[in-house]
Amino acid sequence: MHRFFVEIENIKEDYIEINDEDVKHIKNVLRLEVGDTISICDKQETDYICNISEINKNNITCMVIDKFKSKGEPPIDIVLYQGLPKSDKMELIVQKSTELGVKKIVPVMTNRTIVKIQDRKKEDKKLERWTRIAEEASKQSKRGMIPEISNIVTFKEMLDIFKGEETVIVPYESEENIGIKQVLKNCNSKKINILIGPEGGFEDEEIESLKSINCNIVTLGPRILRTETAGFTTSAIVLYELGDLGVI
Repeated sequence: MHRFFVEIENIKEDYIEINDEDVKHIKNVLRLEVGDTISICDKQETDYICNISEINKNNITCMVIDKFKSKGEPPIDIVLYQGLPKSDKMELIVQKSTELGVKKIVPVMTNRTIVKIQDRKKEDKKLERWTRIAEEASKQSKRGMIPEISNIVTFKEMLDIFKGEETVIVPYESEENIGIKQVLKNCNSKKINILIGPEGGFEDEEIESLKSINCNIVTLGPRILRTETAGFTTSAIVLYELGDLGVI
């Protein structure tokens, strides 16, 4: 069943209006017709099963036949802080993190970040692209929301945010003794922050700054993972350990 997201104001008592680019997609690509059944989500974890009742040039009206809480959201909020990678690696990170259930993605400029985006127009263009990828991945994976893609933050700005957070997990290649399982053993937090370094990794001073505010520096095992692999690997481990993946 095809799935679409709409703004909450598009949802009325017994019908829903679809507009924007989805209208063209439904009419010209999917070639759906009046009477066809689709799934619609309000981006706030509520799903609607609907029948298309009217197709117009600029909007499509769908009658609601069922409504229920989305099943695609994990019970834990994961916020991924990702050191900006080169080329289009961030697109893969956004896509796969969305599929796994990450709630928010925050791009971070660390000392060893190779990509330096200092032009606001370029940053806005990147954020727009990443948001579109998150939306498509959310549709495919039947999420109940679209993950927020934050503006790019500096390492210092991120540290200020972390000072108010309960649980921050930082995979680091030089850590050998503490694993994610150990950190989460007695964790009761419903929000887990994950920080992943860029291609060049973290500088020693950055790790010391993270330790000073009680961030959890962990190992992912004996193999060194690429930055585009480490984020969704860590997210998958956290979700499994806290009872979301592979648990019936």
